[in-house]
Amino acid sequence: MSVILTPEELKARKRRNLWIALSIVAFVALVFLITMTKLQAGLQ
Repeated sequence: MSVILTPEELKARKRRNLWIALSIVAFVALVFLITMTKLQAGLQ
């Protein structure tokens, strides 16, 4: 059983997935930068 999506729904899904992916990348980058900052502060 498969659901047939309209072209508009497929476009909305791709856009939503893109924003989710960008959000995850931004979060990982933020955690990385915070970690690097804390490590640099600890080394001095």
